[in-house]
Amino acid sequence: MKYLTPFCALLLVHPMLAAPPGGGGDIRSYSARGVVEKIAPDVSHITIHHRAIPGYMMEMTMDFNVKDTNELSGISPGDEITFTLVMGDNDEWVQNIRRIGHSTEMASNKMPMPMNMSGMERPELKPGDALPDYTLTAEDGKQIHFSDFRGKVLAFTFFFTRCPLPDYCPRMNNNFEKTRKILLADSNAPTNWQFLSISFDPGFDTPEVLANYASVYRGDDTNRWLFASAPTNVLADAAMRLDLMVIRQGNNISHNLRTVVLDTTGHIYKQFDGNQWTPQQLADAMREAARSSIL
Repeated sequence: MKYLTPFCALLLVHPMLAAPPGGGGDIRSYSARGVVEKIAPDVSHITIHHRAIPGYMMEMTMDFNVKDTNELSGISPGDEITFTLVMGDNDEWVQNIRRIGHSTEMASNKMPMPMNMSGMERPELKPGDALPDYTLTAEDGKQIHFSDFRGKVLAFTFFFTRCPLPDYCPRMNNNFEKTRKILLADSNAPTNWQFLSISFDPGFDTPEVLANYASVYRGDDTNRWLFASAPTNVLADAAMRLDLMVIRQGNNISHNLRTVVLDTTGHIYKQFDGNQWTPQQLADAMREAARSSIL
């Protein structure tokens, strides 16, 4: 089972502080220290098991952007480092990376089992496979099913409201907002499409919380965009089927990113891993999925 970055964790920030579309230029920085777990081959990302940042972030293993890749010269997995975490409205990165020692035990060896590794393994779904008809709780408190969207191209992604890192959950919702604008502005685009943002934190993300959070991204326009939460049993199965990693550590959650496009018959048309896809790419995939359903 593969686990791809990006990878994010729960921060101790109120959900409404998540960056809204078109946010301002607020920049915050935090001094931190931790142990290097992994460095990306292109040295654009570094995975660090960092200590708690008082008043802001719990101890966690996370994948961070690196803007000045020269700072990773001489840095290797296992090195103990100090660094500065810089948070903007639209991205985050680490800088001032300094080696202060070396650790022989990687923190990842002590992490809890991810949700999609517990219990019985199920085969990972591929394009062309039908998605199970999972039951979710919508933002109005009603139960919904994936079969409710038959006849429409459905794009869905996973998030949780307490995740404020701009490159992670907020980016998924910002991209949905931009993709929706692209499709609505295209007079030649199909009209049978829908967006669905699914929280994997149902204990905190109640219908009321979801409805308030949704307004940050879509305003009062709910046209073809619904927010919902997945109960634990549904999430456990969906995680295995979609290679979604969700790790719970007490009140903390770490996860990777998965965005899926279903055709009008409920079959997987395309899956986007990570956060490097663009709204235009998603819009194109949804148009293609609609056309393929007609053929």
